[in-house]
Amino acid sequence: MTRWGVLGPGRIAHKFVQDLLTLPDNQLYAVASSDKQRADEFAQQYGAPNAFGTYEDLLTLPDLDVVYVATPHVKHHEHVLMLLNGGVNVLGEKPFAMNSQQVREMVETARSKSVFLMEALWSRFMPSILHAKELVESGSIGKLVSVKADFGFKAPFLPEKRLFNKELGGGSLLDIGIYPLFLSYLILGKPATIKASANFGSTGVDEQCGMVLTYPNGQLALLDSTLLAATDCVGLIQGESGQIRIHNRFHESKSVTLHREGEEPVTTSFDRTTFGYDYEIQHVAQCLAEGRTESPLWSLDDSLNLMELLDAVRAEAGIVYAQ
Repeated sequence: MTRWGVLGPGRIAHKFVQDLLTLPDNQLYAVASSDKQRADEFAQQYGAPNAFGTYEDLLTLPDLDVVYVATPHVKHHEHVLMLLNGGVNVLGEKPFAMNSQQVREMVETARSKSVFLMEALWSRFMPSILHAKELVESGSIGKLVSVKADFGFKAPFLPEKRLFNKELGGGSLLDIGIYPLFLSYLILGKPATIKASANFGSTGVDEQCGMVLTYPNGQLALLDSTLLAATDCVGLIQGESGQIRIHNRFHESKSVTLHREGEEPVTTSFDRTTFGYDYEIQHVAQCLAEGRTESPLWSLDDSLNLMELLDAVRAEAGIVYAQ
């Protein structure tokens, strides 16, 4: 049995725990919030035996196996370090922190203390993403040419909420632009050059961001994110002899289509009844059972590389936070 704690019982945490409860060998053991009543309500709803009104109280549970950190972006660094320094294993929501300097400190702390740490980039563990990567590696579409990916939805304009609140790390890039950037990194690796541009709204956050990445072998990635409109949310991996289409919404897709020249398209479906967080939950539980301190599928170096790419995009596009 893997005993889980939740730090920050917000919207994402509700979905995460609902998927957690579908897995028989995983238990919601504790929840911590800065609001004790909120923690109590969350614990009661999902059957957690422990509820706390401060985050530090999680450190008092010696039989807690791992904590899922789901607070706003700007708090990830602080909360992850608190847990790591207390010897607690951590699954931390994406983006891992606000910049690569913070991520590097988190990584160095986890490694120095031999404590498990992983970024909760759930897409990496989706069967659709795993399948698409396998198709690429098998040479099914030949030499890679490009990756195109977009992520957009029409967000309600609520300046006090995270998405449009700069103090909380709001904006399209860190919230959803990370997914197209992740896909390009997963398939093509580190780029040689990055060009980026953003449009800023009245609250100062990037409401749209576009990215063009070039690679040493001549490949290209065209990526964008927006909070202003619902876009196709499709991932396209183009090769010289075919294309892989990860269908809407690509970061949590249930189907992938392989198009090869002169052949009928082949669509592979991955139906599920959960939101899809159960795949990363099972992966973390397996890592802990095997005594690992890092994921073999999404390593701490991967998280650091991705954050360095996000830093580079922000520098190009002029997206600046106090952090």
